[in-house]
Amino acid sequence: MDQPQYRTRVARINLTAFRVKIHQTDLLIQACGDLRELATTVVLQERRALEGYIAAHPEFLETLTPWPMDPLAPPLVQTMIRAGQAAQVGPMAAVAGAIAQAVGQALLPLSPEVIVENGGDIYLHLAAPATVALFAGASPLSLKVGLYLEVGQTPLGVCTSSGTVGHSLSFGQADAACVLAADVALADAAATAVGNRVKAPGDIASALEWLSGIAGILGGVVIAGEKLGAWGEVELRPL
Repeated sequence: MDQPQYRTRVARINLTAFRVKIHQTDLLIQACGDLRELATTVVLQERRALEGYIAAHPEFLETLTPWPMDPLAPPLVQTMIRAGQAAQVGPMAAVAGAIAQAVGQALLPLSPEVIVENGGDIYLHLAAPATVALFAGASPLSLKVGLYLEVGQTPLGVCTSSGTVGHSLSFGQADAACVLAADVALADAAATAVGNRVKAPGDIASALEWLSGIAGILGGVVIAGEKLGAWGEVELRPL
């Protein structure tokens, strides 16, 4: 199975990297040992719950607007619903982040350091500082700058949406819209929403201003062509 281009640059000393791919869910996990079996079990459980909810509510899969809270929904679905409401997008905009967080939290009792990447959306629980490179497709800034993260900032979600890279739905033209939040599903949904607001480099400032109004968001970075903007608890470092 081919790996996405950005995965070729992953490196973390003393961690074991392994891949878990089940249908649309494609995780690259780094942990203190090969925890593939547990990770696979968690993915299967969460997907089964989500697919069951979608079978009963088919419109949940396609809606681009927030879904009403459902106290009877599975926990993963409720997490997605809350994130979509906060970011004013459909709940499926949060699915990758929600699954990454569910897997990361399940592995944490067996590994003091866990990194779970799911299609550019990342759950991190660090034991040492790390730098997360920003992949922005054809932008000249792609993989030239990274987010420096201290141990105390984690557990953390770092999620990226793009209007020019990959297959995810975006109504904007940002090469990368990256959002940081403790709630990975929220970071995922907000990254989609920010990306939707950037039609041109001149929209970066207003998109970040909008992002700053969402409770629970710690920071964000937007790259569009040769322009970059950042807000919040973000430390950028050249790569």
